[in-house]
Amino acid sequence: MANTNSQPTFAEAMENQATINIGIIGHVAHGKSALVRCLTGINTIRFKQERERNITMKIGYANAKLYKCNNALCPRPKCFKAYSSHTTGTVICDRPTCGGQMQLVRHVSFVDCPGHDVLMQNMLNGAAVMDAAILLVAANEACPQPQTAEHLAAVETMNLQHIVVVQNKCDLVSKDQAAMSFNQIKQFTNGTSAQESTVVPISAEMEVNVDAVVEQLCQQIPMPVRDYASDPRMVVIRSFDINRPGDTLKLSGKGASGLKGGVAGGSITRGVLRVNDVVEIRPGLVTRDSNNHIRVRPLRTRVESLGSESTQLKFAVPGGLIGVGTLLDPFLCRQDKLVGNVLGKPDSMPKVFIELTIHFTLLRRLLGIAGNDSVKETQYEQYMQDNFGDSSRLTKVSKFKKHDVLQINVGACTGLATVVGVKDDLAKLKLERPVCADIGESIALSRKFNGSFRLIGWAKIVKGKALMLD
Repeated sequence: MANTNSQPTFAEAMENQATINIGIIGHVAHGKSALVRCLTGINTIRFKQERERNITMKIGYANAKLYKCNNALCPRPKCFKAYSSHTTGTVICDRPTCGGQMQLVRHVSFVDCPGHDVLMQNMLNGAAVMDAAILLVAANEACPQPQTAEHLAAVETMNLQHIVVVQNKCDLVSKDQAAMSFNQIKQFTNGTSAQESTVVPISAEMEVNVDAVVEQLCQQIPMPVRDYASDPRMVVIRSFDINRPGDTLKLSGKGASGLKGGVAGGSITRGVLRVNDVVEIRPGLVTRDSNNHIRVRPLRTRVESLGSESTQLKFAVPGGLIGVGTLLDPFLCRQDKLVGNVLGKPDSMPKVFIELTIHFTLLRRLLGIAGNDSVKETQYEQYMQDNFGDSSRLTKVSKFKKHDVLQINVGACTGLATVVGVKDDLAKLKLERPVCADIGESIALSRKFNGSFRLIGWAKIVKGKALMLD
């Protein structure tokens, strides 16, 4: 752009970075990472422990461009296809005898969420940046499995209205088994945000019918309305140190080189972030003084670089996952230390709260577990009846009591909170760690059950007790 202060056009932004975040949710080992790899060509299982166990443990992310052929005679869904995020220039439809050109419809960041029950906290952090979701269900297991139900409840808690349902592993079952699985999925999603969604049967490993998933993403998920005019704000869901062992800071007459500042990764929720912008990160550094009082010191830094995967950007807009290179000490960013912080323009940031008053809604029954005893997979066919009927195997969610300890998810920030007061559907929470949040923001509520936190409901922030900042 000639004028770096002008507002970017949508087409200009979409060519260079993803403009919508789509989460991949569902039970463990149902093929979420396999579908992301099929759509993007990127394996989101990157860490040693993940590769050893062949499961996603941290939030994975990968980008893809979704195209549609401009030849009206090109049949659907073959006229839709996903390409690498780095694809540029003219793309010719690869269907024999077509000859049409592919037109860019969406540039998507896929957020691959862990499916294991003990990693629900990581899934909720990923849900904080989602605009829509793909609910993945394996055809070779009864529906719903525990985290199928819990993940769907979680994204509905975050107010996601657009959910595409995908039936995976159809190559592993007979036609009759696939039909039975289809009916279970439709029964399970009835009454949810996914009830109107077409159930798309695929095999991610065999790359069969994936173009139908691309069609659903292009036609059934609208682009969210974005605010480019407000001051920029970003939710941090990853942070890391990009330096390698042995790197040192080198000083010369031309300045410093060698060591790089820490990187914050996340999704911009509003405004346009540009290279050289001065930004603030809240809460920032949280410590306790000699009297055990919490002290909060926001971090101020300058945007050194912006990146979407390996693409370097001059500006970044809402939607998509962005890496923000800073001048911060890399130690402050390593091993996801900044996760849960909010990045934005100084003097335009939300307050930092240590106490919250919330208006809450609790689930009737606990999701994500099969009850107190082991339950066979076939018994999940009666899940919806058991969940909403008069008799149930599942544990009821009890009302809040004073001194209850909860886990709350505010944006991408996860922390413990103690209930200090309850009246009707209002509760006052004292937080273990401060959070940066807006009044009216949605939060997820979890309670410990059998050693791990389970989702029990959601809430809106009504008011809070703000901390003085250093």
